[in-house]
Amino acid sequence: MSIIKRGKHLPPSLWAAAILIAGFAMASEASAATPAVTTNAVNLRAGPGTAYPVVTTLPPSASVATYGCLADRSWCDIGWGGQRGWVSAAYLHVIYAGRPVVITPSVAPAIGIAVVVFNQAYWHSHYVGRPWYGHWARYYPVPPNLGPHPPRPPHVGRTVTRSCGAGVCSRTGVVTGPNGGHIVRHGTISRW
Repeated sequence: MSIIKRGKHLPPSLWAAAILIAGFAMASEASAATPAVTTNAVNLRAGPGTAYPVVTTLPPSASVATYGCLADRSWCDIGWGGQRGWVSAAYLHVIYAGRPVVITPSVAPAIGIAVVVFNQAYWHSHYVGRPWYGHWARYYPVPPNLGPHPPRPPHVGRTVTRSCGAGVCSRTGVVTGPNGGHIVRHGTISRW
């Protein structure tokens, strides 16, 4: 239920009223949730990052329930219209010191927004039956916004030597660590 009309700028006193009304409307949804309002149209995502699938798109000034944010307060777990997902904190306004402000690392604890984590239990709780549900490994455990894994330094590597003859195969592996240390492993397999 959107309380505020799209595209309208409201004075802080009306923002406060809108947040309070939204809070009462969402009380049955979650008593521990903090009411907030979207600042613009924004994608509600299946995880805390832009590489996660879009659950739905929230309109500007949508009243949402904020269940918590990541420890760095960059993304928040929210509920809206029976949907659950993640929105960048930069798109959420809450009332702090009598005026609407964006959720930041200093504002979130001051108004009681909890620190939450994103994990597979969350995924299983909210996305069963969604087209992307079976693709958990595509999105996690590598956080999608951190990019690909950094390349190994040139001095880190692995060398494997294999040889077989007369029914016996042997293998020697040498792993060079980042500080130049070596680990050597030997193995032998006999075949009859």
